[in-house]
Amino acid sequence: MPSAFDWTVRVYYEDTDAGGIVFYANYLKFFERARTEWLRAAGVGQQELLETMGAAFVVKSVSLDYHAPARLDDVLTIRTTVEKLGRASVQFAQQAWKGDLLLTSASVKVGCVDTATMRPRSLPDEAADKMRAA
Repeated sequence: MPSAFDWTVRVYYEDTDAGGIVFYANYLKFFERARTEWLRAAGVGQQELLETMGAAFVVKSVSLDYHAPARLDDVLTIRTTVEKLGRASVQFAQQAWKGDLLLTSASVKVGCVDTATMRPRSLPDEAADKMRAA
């Protein structure tokens, strides 16, 4: 499978809760952005998929484990690895790191759907080829 993709994000005030740590749901935003940047780096444009192929990615399932908190101004590395590239889905392993400290780990399954019907469809061949090569 493709190698790990790292993307960095800084924690802003808006990402934190009243206790001054990253609000738990915001890790989902960080992970979503990292998957988008992974696709972009692989040469897969989500807008192009929508407009030319009528295909979109939707999250089917997420499982997260929290290990340590992140705080305001921390710079995090979001690591994204493809565990399995299926015919109509992609299984990701994602982690948020602060230096060598693991903060959060997640398993995210994303499916490809036909935008007209919102039913599962095969990954477009060109996109799947680029994802395999990333």
